[in-house]
Amino acid sequence: MNSFKNIAVVPNLTKKGAYETSLKAINKLTELNLNVILSQKLKNYYKDRNVSFAEENHTLYSSCDLVLTIGGDGTIIHAARYASVLKKPLLGINMGRLGFVAAIEPDEIDMLSNLTNGRYTTEKRMMLKINHKSSNGTKEFYALNDAVISRGSLSRLIDIDVSLAADRGYICHYRADGLIISTPTGSSAYSLAAGGPVVEPSMKCILMTPICSHSLFARPVLFSHHSEIAVRASCDDNTEVFLTIDGARTVIIDKNDTVSVTSANIETELINLKNKTFYRVLNDKFAERGDRT
Repeated sequence: MNSFKNIAVVPNLTKKGAYETSLKAINKLTELNLNVILSQKLKNYYKDRNVSFAEENHTLYSSCDLVLTIGGDGTIIHAARYASVLKKPLLGINMGRLGFVAAIEPDEIDMLSNLTNGRYTTEKRMMLKINHKSSNGTKEFYALNDAVISRGSLSRLIDIDVSLAADRGYICHYRADGLIISTPTGSSAYSLAAGGPVVEPSMKCILMTPICSHSLFARPVLFSHHSEIAVRASCDDNTEVFLTIDGARTVIIDKNDTVSVTSANIETELINLKNKTFYRVLNDKFAERGDRT
C-alpha cells in the first residue's frame, strides 16, 4: 500500500456544492494529519484554511502523494493529464450526474480515513496516445476516455478512412457524423451513448465506435492494445472537422491530416475506497437515472 502524506486537492468550483464539499474534505484530511495542497489560483477561496498553495500545476502534482478531485468525471480526466505523467494516484469525490470514475459521493467523505488505515485498493487504467500529423508537424495528446473525430455543427456527413498504421492494411470506411476511439474506461462515456459496448475497465483494448454512420453494417470494433489505428477524415463541403481529446481539447483536422491512436506507455492509477465491482457501480449509476427496469 502507498503511504499518503501530502494530498493535492483539485476542486471544480463550477459544480454546484463543490466548494462546500471541498471544505468538508479539507477538514477531514486535516483531521487525519494529512497535508493539503491547492493551486495558488484558489488562494482567495481557502486562505483561512490550514493548507499550502502551489504556484504552478507541475509543482502541485509533483509535490503530492495523491490527487483528490472534487467534481465530475471530467475533473478527474483533466487531472489525469498531469497526475499520470508523474505517476500520482487519483481519487475522486463525485459532484456530477453519473461519476463512473469517481470513488465516493459527497456524503461519504468520512471514508477518506481509509487512506490512512489501508482500507483501499488501487486500479490502473490504460490511456491512449494520439498523434495528430499535419503540414505543421505532429502534436501528441494523451486521453483517459477517448479521442473523437467529428463534423462541425453545420457540416454534412464526413468520410472517414480507418487503417492499421505502418502499412498493416486498410480496415474500413465510414460515412458518418464522426468516430469515437476510446479506452475501456471511456466505453461507458460517449461511446456507450453512440451504441458501443460496455468494456470492463481493467481490460487492455482499444474500442472504435462510429457516430450515426450512414450504413446498415457499421458496428463498433475492438482492437488489441498493441494496435496503432490511423484515421483520415474529410468533408465534401470542405467545412471543419474536429479532433477532441477527452471532451476538453479540440483541434481542427484538415483533409490531408492523419490521426494515429495507440495505447500509451503511461497509465492512470485510481484509488478505490469501496468494495464494489465495476458492474455493481454500472448498475447503481444507471438505476439512479431510472434506466434499470
